[in-house]
Amino acid sequence: MRNQSLTTVAVLVTAGALVLAGCSSSKSSGSGGLGASSSSAGGTSQTYKIGFIGALSGPNAQLGINERNGAQLAIDQANAAGKYNFKITLDPQDSEGDPAKAPAAATALISDPSVVAVIGPAFSGESKAVNPQFCSATPPVPTVTASASNALLQTQGNKCWHRIIPNDNVEGSQGADWLARTGAKKVFVLSDLSTYGAGVAGTMASELKTKGVAVVTGGVDGTTTKNYNPIAATVKASGADAIFYGGYDAQAALLAKALVAAGFKGRTVTGNGGKSSVFTTGAGTAGNGWYFTCGCQDATTAAPAKAFAAAYQTAFKTAPSTYSPEAYDAANLLMDSISKAAASAPATRTSVLTALNAEDFTGITTDIKFQADGELATTSLVVNLFQQKAGVITGLGNINQIN
Repeated sequence: MRNQSLTTVAVLVTAGALVLAGCSSSKSSGSGGLGASSSSAGGTSQTYKIGFIGALSGPNAQLGINERNGAQLAIDQANAAGKYNFKITLDPQDSEGDPAKAPAAATALISDPSVVAVIGPAFSGESKAVNPQFCSATPPVPTVTASASNALLQTQGNKCWHRIIPNDNVEGSQGADWLARTGAKKVFVLSDLSTYGAGVAGTMASELKTKGVAVVTGGVDGTTTKNYNPIAATVKASGADAIFYGGYDAQAALLAKALVAAGFKGRTVTGNGGKSSVFTTGAGTAGNGWYFTCGCQDATTAAPAKAFAAAYQTAFKTAPSTYSPEAYDAANLLMDSISKAAASAPATRTSVLTALNAEDFTGITTDIKFQADGELATTSLVVNLFQQKAGVITGLGNINQIN
């Protein structure tokens, strides 16, 4: 569950950890597997911190826990294998995914001078709230989000900010294209009114209209709504043959049950915010048949993530889930940047940011090379489609290749 207590991570020294050697590498530096060494002015006694900010408790915790675990795995593997001539520790700060609580978590990381970079924030609303805080710090703190997908984050002028997944404009438009080419005639697009949900729902509605699909829009506040029966009845009465829900997993689960109770028979689709075990558990059998669009990898089946998935299972006694592999890549990316920054002098936030901006890094999820606004190069943007069947969410592949 999302509010589960955090798993204590043991340093991985098993063969499973070492199998991952070479899964993530920097093309520009040529540094390869986990056994590779990097020069550092600080030597082996030097320790740097990478911060993490996201929900680790509360109703939206599962995605944050997935990411925290993925990042911790990468760091434990690097330390255990002696990949670098320095050690890395992870400093996870719990924001509960709440924009009102995220500033305190960000302050804790900014005020610690040993934190040279941050993974996160994990959610779009908290990102909007604290990205300026990280980037206006003296010096700025480089950040890499593995999951915040709102399509306006890259327009805020935050020069320390980076994202390693497609934004909602990409995900929403490709999801709309899939619905249109697979026969949708009328789609009810529902938003939870959050920064993330409103953004992806807006893109979905706009793109569907350009494809000639009739669109009905609605909004239900995901933070306060407990009864989804009225909106489910509205969806059923609209005559829509599909619904897209822009929102998070716990609320999507309630909606799924309500739609079954209302007798809705159309396709049911949500975005990356709904794809988690919280949805599966909460929705029960009502979740079967739901589709999920996500700019994320299915770590349980994707060939490049096979060794990662095995090591994750060993470490956390559960399979990796949404954004675990992306956070793993973010941690490896930042460690590579720290290594380059530390080549001739101890790494600083400023030197790590310079190295990060210049990265050309191959991870297990994608090739990571940033544009000037912190977004990935367009050639690295892939949206996948998932579906829940018999209580299990499985990947169907690249959404652009599914008819």
